[in-house]
Amino acid sequence: MLGLEPQVLLLLLVCLIAACAFEFVNGFHDTANAVATVIYTNTLRPWVAVIWSAFWNFIGVFGGGIGVAMGIVYLLPVESLVDQNIYHGIAMVGSLILAAIIWNVGTWYYGIPASSSHALIGSILGVGIAFSLLPDTNGAAVNWSKASETGIALLVGPLFGFTLTIILMFVLKRFVKSKAIFKEPHKRKPPPLWIRLILIATCTLVSFFHGSNDGQKGVGLIMLILIGILPFKFALDASKNPLDMRASLAKVEQVMSRVNAAELAPDEQKALQEVNQQTATLDRIFAGKTDVKQLPESDRFQIRKAILLTYSRAKKLTGSERVSLSPQDRKTYDAAIEDMRGFTDYAPKWVILIVSLSLGIGTMVGWKRIVVTIGERIGKEHLTYAQGASSELVAATMIGLSTQLHLPSSTTHVLSSAIAGSMVANRGIKNLNPQMVRNIALAWVLTLPVTMVLSGVLFLLFRALL
Repeated sequence: MLGLEPQVLLLLLVCLIAACAFEFVNGFHDTANAVATVIYTNTLRPWVAVIWSAFWNFIGVFGGGIGVAMGIVYLLPVESLVDQNIYHGIAMVGSLILAAIIWNVGTWYYGIPASSSHALIGSILGVGIAFSLLPDTNGAAVNWSKASETGIALLVGPLFGFTLTIILMFVLKRFVKSKAIFKEPHKRKPPPLWIRLILIATCTLVSFFHGSNDGQKGVGLIMLILIGILPFKFALDASKNPLDMRASLAKVEQVMSRVNAAELAPDEQKALQEVNQQTATLDRIFAGKTDVKQLPESDRFQIRKAILLTYSRAKKLTGSERVSLSPQDRKTYDAAIEDMRGFTDYAPKWVILIVSLSLGIGTMVGWKRIVVTIGERIGKEHLTYAQGASSELVAATMIGLSTQLHLPSSTTHVLSSAIAGSMVANRGIKNLNPQMVRNIALAWVLTLPVTMVLSGVLFLLFRALL
């Protein structure tokens, strides 16, 4: 099966199961935020709420595309890390998964809304940094431009969530005349029907967008596993014929030939040289081939590496003020490179399915700890209907926008920040529970460094053992 030795196949299955376990933990850790308000306000019974949320998480994974997934994949330049030793790939993916799960389970146990997104990203960065410490290391260990873009997105989300919820609460107080929505939930009695419908709608939106964003992280994680352990089989989309990209390759070469090297800075000249080297590599691989069966399986990873290096180096050139290309040339290049990236930016349907199932099933387990935190412990007063609805509406909007921009978002941090904003809107900053806010902030600050160190140590340990 897959041409692997039995022990390697077993390790691959263990890594895939661990990735599903991460999404399962993500489900009961992060998605509890989505059901917190409908359960706490007695809008839905707990078992109905978690099943409803699990269903929309499942749908969200399928509806979110793979933009965020590829962002996760490209945090770690697998093309630089993968070598002929398949056990090194296992060490890479095993260490980052294990580190993320350890942190997620620990914070869940203590009822602290920490971010699964931060845990996964910190683990990936830790592996990359640890790899750079190995002797005879070649190539970049971390895609720092992508990492900084991801970091900014994860930082801005909670700040916007906090601010926008305060604004929305003031709007509700100004224009909604009914006082029922601003009352603390009755312990046994459900809210009025119109409030229930609003809360169910916001819960549905958060669940769907959580699936569309966090589910993609699981997809990206599994693609890291497959590309890291089986690069020759999963480097390119198996449903496409690599020979079909030759027309796009010719267009990229045509546009790059119009770039005047004499006008470039030294580093840009080097980038142009690397682009020409990679496109020449692709021309050599495709030369004389008339059928995909003539393309050796071992060449598929080389094709992937050449496409991604061509894209990254050419992107630097097209973004330079010293490169004078016509709008038509830029349009031609963008279309051609997008077609070529279609062979590398993909995820098999079965990967999306198992991630959807893992996230959905996880949603139905372990929700109670986080629900109590969201409902009672962030502020000094219990959550009102208006606070729950406004917080979830803002969170759903922020997560959905992040997905559209192909950026990861932390459901936990966005929603808990929104809840904090709603508390401030009610009675000012003194309405926050300082101890819980301190715990959440501490988890936010510690997640990245702790998971980076943990995954890095595990990676170096596994590399020494495997």
